[in-house]
Amino acid sequence: MAITYKPQLQSVDCLDLTKQIRFLSTEGKIWFGEQRMLLMQVSAMAAFRREMVNTMGIERAKGFFLRLGYQSGLKDAELARKLRPHCSELDIFLAGPQLHSVKGMVKVVPIEIDINQESGGFYGELEWIDSFEVEICQTELGQMDEPACWSLLGYACAFTSSFMGREIIFREVSCRGCGDEKCMIVGKPAEEWEDAAEFTQYFKADPIIEELYDLQSQVSSLRSSLEKQQGQYYGIGQSASYNRVCRMIDKAAMGKVSVLLLGETGVGKEVIARSVHLRSERAEQPFIAVNCAAIPPDLIEAELFGVEKGAYTGASQSRPGRFERATTGTIFLDEVVELIPRAQATLLRVLQEGELERVGDNRTRSVDVRVIAATNESLEKAVEEGRFRADLFYRLNVFPVKIPPLRDRLEDLPLLAEHFLKKFHSEYNKRTLGLSDKALELCLHYHWPGNIRELENVIERGVILTDNNESISRESLFAGIAEPQSDQHQSVVDEHGQVVEDAGDMSSGDWATQILGNGISLEYVEETLMRRAMDEANQNVSGAARILGLTRPALAYRLKKSGILAES
Repeated sequence: MAITYKPQLQSVDCLDLTKQIRFLSTEGKIWFGEQRMLLMQVSAMAAFRREMVNTMGIERAKGFFLRLGYQSGLKDAELARKLRPHCSELDIFLAGPQLHSVKGMVKVVPIEIDINQESGGFYGELEWIDSFEVEICQTELGQMDEPACWSLLGYACAFTSSFMGREIIFREVSCRGCGDEKCMIVGKPAEEWEDAAEFTQYFKADPIIEELYDLQSQVSSLRSSLEKQQGQYYGIGQSASYNRVCRMIDKAAMGKVSVLLLGETGVGKEVIARSVHLRSERAEQPFIAVNCAAIPPDLIEAELFGVEKGAYTGASQSRPGRFERATTGTIFLDEVVELIPRAQATLLRVLQEGELERVGDNRTRSVDVRVIAATNESLEKAVEEGRFRADLFYRLNVFPVKIPPLRDRLEDLPLLAEHFLKKFHSEYNKRTLGLSDKALELCLHYHWPGNIRELENVIERGVILTDNNESISRESLFAGIAEPQSDQHQSVVDEHGQVVEDAGDMSSGDWATQILGNGISLEYVEETLMRRAMDEANQNVSGAARILGLTRPALAYRLKKSGILAES
């Protein structure tokens, strides 16, 4: 179905967009939906643009700002769909120009817009008035030889391409920044532009960046090779607490000392164990990981130390245990507290004498194995309760390392999240826009009882529930978990463009004071409520009447009186 924009018809207003703005000045944050925003002086952006042009040249700077606008357009296209799910395709599209205006970038006046979602046809002609990029040219760069509204153009291309589900290119056919009377843009499918291939090169990585990436890749390859030679391996993190753990690993790794890793479930004890192994002189030898809690108690000895044929029913052949398989290397015993007493006694002998006997055998075998043990509960308490041998505890506790929980190293969370996003993008063949700013904010305030393992599962769920080219919302990450509420009052933008305290946080008496204090008329309040109820009821008068607690005839009368019903 084709839709054509008619300038004489008034479309939906921007109230649904301005309502998304929240000012938390006491926390130093501004929110637009789930996006964290900034207020920045145009003069500061002008100085930055001048420096970019002087440093990189006009062509490279143009590509940079086109890509900058492109990323913003992708985010806003996603927001427009969410805010106007029941509106016409035209009104959803017009959210893009309106968002440009709401953000103070430019006033957009649509001249002609033809949309055909079925065929994919699109044509748009719009005028830009008071572009901030033209102002930048006038104050910092002077008159340009070519159109200068680069980031605005990138935004328009991205927003419309995401909206149409195909590549739409806008070109600035006239620009005040290069001496024209008006800023005018025209948009249509990429194949309808003769120079589409040349223009889309701006949206690809800059050649100078590619050169840097190639050099960076070479350096990274050399560094990885060196680290492999040195046996280094670390998990992901740069917080002070995690770096302390890494420094302790460096001190312990080069020897044969037994290491005891302490920490809650899910903190990454196996990653640290591998770090110890790969940092040691045994890096080229086997690394065997064993979860002692996952092996039945009656089989744990056979699994760890081996079994001889006929030792018990079902032992049809002799086989080595995990310790023999790890000889000259490292064995990692996770949840070591779960070992049965007999296994504890055998482990103690391995640690002290370097020898063991298989189950059902009387032959002593020598093994050269480094033991790294881990537990998420107190071994001292287990010793007091008689569940763990004191002599084994002292033998294992030579070099204890406490791994901090995720809640104590939240500065590492963005790095960890990015790592898991790359992993699951590859696994599910998807490409999301990453965590929304609001989702990341919630992650940084969440307690994370399951630590890094829980974060991994949460990110995987978010990737599954989020479509391509959309941001992962907090609802996709934490289904059923309420957003933490700030103790600070929030400020919002009202219909007059004034920043006021959020009425949603006020008591029942304060909202009336707010309305009266802003000089809002009763007629306006009534009309706004009726419009909102009609929108929520999908323009059904009976449904809107139920929302407002009125009879259908009473609401119909008010709708006709205000002219809303005629508009519908």
